[in-house]
Amino acid sequence: MILSKRERVIIFAAAAVAVALAIDRFALNPLLAGWSQTDAHKKSLVAEMNRARATLKLSQELKPRWQAMMKAGIKGEPSGAESQILHAIRDWAEQSGVNLSLLKPDRQTDKTLLPEIDFQASGSGSMQSVAGLLWRMENAEIPIRITELQLTSRKEGSDDLSFQLRLSTVYLAGGTPTSQTANASRPTGDKP
Repeated sequence: MILSKRERVIIFAAAAVAVALAIDRFALNPLLAGWSQTDAHKKSLVAEMNRARATLKLSQELKPRWQAMMKAGIKGEPSGAESQILHAIRDWAEQSGVNLSLLKPDRQTDKTLLPEIDFQASGSGSMQSVAGLLWRMENAEIPIRITELQLTSRKEGSDDLSFQLRLSTVYLAGGTPTSQTANASRPTGDKP
């Protein structure tokens, strides 16, 4: 069978289109899909790496604060942590000129390495004295965190405020902090 020139062009064009469709379907589309998956995976890995770097940076920034808390004496038992906070708040209130009317601990029974003890405190004083108390709490080397604060004016138009605080502290469950931190920081194989 002899094909005319026009028929040969049509057959070659049809074959070329069929080959192009086959290449597109079996090679180009999977390749492009693989590239987009690789790009999406790369973006997720970069985001994960950035989060890890941010965590490491935060860890390095907080490490001196944690060491100061450990040095100041994070307690290994709830009664020691409770006593430490009660004494510190009374001292800070006296230094600031705040009158405390309530200072009450509420123990929590957490089964974690760092269980929390909550406290309630209320009192009154001037704006400057309450700010001084809050500043001392915020800059304390002992582990303390203000979880709730409510300020109200006792008399309208005067500098006489009343406040209610909820705060918490942590302690190391299961032992004294000095033995745990010494063991945690000592490489294995070293003798005490």
